[in-house]
Amino acid sequence: MLKPSDTQVSSLGRAVLLSPLNLSTVAGDGLGNYVPEAARIRMQVEVHSGRDAPADVYFEKAGPRENVFFDPSRTRAAIVTCGGLCPGLNNVVRSAFLELHFNYGVREVWGVRYGYEGLNPEYGHALWRLDPDLVSHIHEKGGTILGTSRGPQDTATIVNFLARERIDLLLCVGGDGTQRGANDIAQEAGRRGMPLAVVGIPKTIDNDIPFVYRSFGFMTAVDKARDILEAAHTEARSTRNGIGLVKIMGRNAGFIAAYAALASQEVNFTLIPEVPFAIEGERGFLAALHRRIERRGHALILVAEGAGQDLLPQAAEQRDASGNRIFGDIGLWLRDRIVDHFRRQRIPIGMKYFDPSYSIRSVPANCADSLLCDQFARHAVHAGMAGKTGVLIGTWHGVFTHVPIATAVRKKKQVDPESELWRGVLAASGQPKVMK
Repeated sequence: MLKPSDTQVSSLGRAVLLSPLNLSTVAGDGLGNYVPEAARIRMQVEVHSGRDAPADVYFEKAGPRENVFFDPSRTRAAIVTCGGLCPGLNNVVRSAFLELHFNYGVREVWGVRYGYEGLNPEYGHALWRLDPDLVSHIHEKGGTILGTSRGPQDTATIVNFLARERIDLLLCVGGDGTQRGANDIAQEAGRRGMPLAVVGIPKTIDNDIPFVYRSFGFMTAVDKARDILEAAHTEARSTRNGIGLVKIMGRNAGFIAAYAALASQEVNFTLIPEVPFAIEGERGFLAALHRRIERRGHALILVAEGAGQDLLPQAAEQRDASGNRIFGDIGLWLRDRIVDHFRRQRIPIGMKYFDPSYSIRSVPANCADSLLCDQFARHAVHAGMAGKTGVLIGTWHGVFTHVPIATAVRKKKQVDPESELWRGVLAASGQPKVMK
């Protein structure tokens, strides 16, 4: 449970300079308005009265402030994209540049090459000065024009580099690992008394960042996953005892799988990390699948990559450059178990296995994500120019907010098995509520 202190946003100091945006403070005059510094968004919408009712907790509302901390004519800003690819990275880079350059009048906006590596001089990646021509069409392409990398770099080295390059505002685009790094940078700069604004923009197709209703890239990934499901369903129902098995990304959270299953309305089994299942036994997955094949003659299965890891043979634990545990391949393991089960039962099946993997994250952003990227980027610029630091741009009840990064990276957001979302998946698929 959050406390009021958990949503307290840090600032570099008093913002006393008049914003160059020329917005209004008067409602009804036909002009866009500044967001008052005291504006807050209540965290709890549904409240139950009684002694156990939680204390009121509010998020600071994001948006342009009437006064800014940095003089735009002297400000040097930088943008870094980190971690795995995600639809919309180029959109964020472009919109952040356009807001800084044209609306605030910031003359120098720099791109950091290859993630946090680009902030470590040992790698030799020079900063890349952005300009209108360079970013003009990048939103039409997937990936990131700046490049990316995984893994942390030494925080003191990064802050030394930012000080040497006289960077005032750093926009960090990435998931929870990136944001932990951003928080470390903000903390180190604060200890040195260095006026550096560090603002995070939430990027992950897994949608697993807390206090962010939807991270950018997620809906594009769901769109692409649904396309794969349509192909798998066509394959399955076109053969006798056809089975389509699709493995989708989702290490610790099953949001892509859950949303794609609902969007498809054809998935018969959705397996996610948050809901354990057994493979054998009368109530296990294979028995449920067997009954489905006998009853309907085909089946479509969607499994998130982090599902069922407790069922796989346990090898020595390995981790990637970002510190994430390297999972066993649940898709191939499940495929082989299904094939073996029906072979032993002497039931012929037509198995079709799909692993779209990285293809769902390397495409350009769809319409929904393009809009979200633009809003995230511009709100991040507003926060940084106002002197906010160690803050992530979130969304709560349809409103953009400021979330302290330290609060956002405490844990990952996951699908609640008791939620309306999961109830919807069960209703659409008809799969047993419990397969154990």
